[in-house]
Amino acid sequence: MALSRKRKLFLKKVISLFSVIRGYNIPIIILAQYLSAIFILAPEKRAIAILLDFNLFLLVFASAITIASGYIINNFYDSQKDLINRPNKSMLDRLVRQSTKLKVYFALNFVAALLALWASWQAFLFFSAYIFMIWFYSHKIKKYPVVGNLTAAIMAVIPFFAILLHYYNNLSFEEIENYKGHFAVIFAHASFLFLLLLIREMIKDLENLKGDLVNNYQTIPIRYGEVVSKKIITALIIVTIIPVYVLIDVYDVGYMDIYFYSCFIILILFSLYLWSASSKAQYLLLHNVLKFLIVAGVFCIVLINPTVLWNGKKLLLLI
Repeated sequence: MALSRKRKLFLKKVISLFSVIRGYNIPIIILAQYLSAIFILAPEKRAIAILLDFNLFLLVFASAITIASGYIINNFYDSQKDLINRPNKSMLDRLVRQSTKLKVYFALNFVAALLALWASWQAFLFFSAYIFMIWFYSHKIKKYPVVGNLTAAIMAVIPFFAILLHYYNNLSFEEIENYKGHFAVIFAHASFLFLLLLIREMIKDLENLKGDLVNNYQTIPIRYGEVVSKKIITALIIVTIIPVYVLIDVYDVGYMDIYFYSCFIILILFSLYLWSASSKAQYLLLHNVLKFLIVAGVFCIVLINPTVLWNGKKLLLLI
């Protein structure tokens, strides 16, 4: 049965909104938070207890909804720039009116705040600050070099701290001392992710150079040149050695060391290709490599302790 014109338009608008909120990223974000909780943030707890933790469920979905709303407000302020940098995606995104995007943005933020408040008043304050930070970044900060890149990378890591606080906000100073080694592992994981995200943000600046220049964005390649930008990216790649060393040689991350060794090799090849790259297509390829490393990292978290999956499978078979 053929769809009517009205239904076709509605379907296109749904797809457009899905594109604006980058709906394909949301399941990955949810999965990353749950896997991080099970294998990194609270490994002493049983996986089934984490999966059935209702307050954690509220925090995870509040994070996902807040990030989705962040994509909307970012799209709202970047609409002119994206016409140049991403013309095909921009045309799809424009099927939904700006006023509709804002309505969905406020609705999502309201739901996220409500979920956080249901979890705890501390979570409500945390997400209120996070929502404001995303808006302020999209409205002002992202136009400035260095601080814009740092803020974007920090905001991508922040949702994981909501889960960390969920498990450890009631610890005394004495108990914190006992968890020092565990917190060092968490910090090393967070540092590695932060560095990958920061490199990705800087690659995006090189990729979006034309649109940023037209719209007066003062990014690092515009203010200081592409060579300086490439030097900073190379330096950041070198710095990733520190958290990788800590995770592989100082602490035990199980079979996930395979992922870190692979990342190290890929990042070496990445840096070599970076210095020969000059076109948007080449920078897009580098951007996609970083996306792959970040997403692969999410799925490779299970390599820290694969027996958790095996035990979970046996439990499901018993049910």
